[in-house]
Amino acid sequence: MLPINKKNETSWMPSLFNDLFSEEWPIMRAAAMTSPAINVVEDEKQYHVEIAAPGMTKEDFKIHVNDQNELVITMERKNETEDKNRKHGCKYLRHEFSYNHFEQNLLLPDNVEKENISAKMDNGVLNVFLPKMQDSAKKPIKLVEIQ
Repeated sequence: MLPINKKNETSWMPSLFNDLFSEEWPIMRAAAMTSPAINVVEDEKQYHVEIAAPGMTKEDFKIHVNDQNELVITMERKNETEDKNRKHGCKYLRHEFSYNHFEQNLLLPDNVEKENISAKMDNGVLNVFLPKMQDSAKKPIKLVEIQ
């Protein structure tokens, strides 16, 4: 019987976890990802929403205003690398694919012209422009008479 070296008996454990859960494995890269950074800026004429989205395209995004008066920004992207070995009857030992989904709901102020909201992708940043209503275009607040 071979002598058991206590040091070597347990040394495989950290190595196994480091190998399996390192950022080189796709699942850990996805787990390490966070939601994109968002900035909201206001000036006299508009609100400006900036979303950091490096590597994304305008086709990856959908933007709409829902019936709760929220601006809904959704990003969805699927990536899959082609495995040439699969064509030759081989099985996967490692296959990299990813799926990213992000959704952000921002409550709109009452003074936003919803019909004139616009968006533009520029160098990995999604820019959403929310123009403000002019003072004369603001809807008057209805006064309710108490009876």
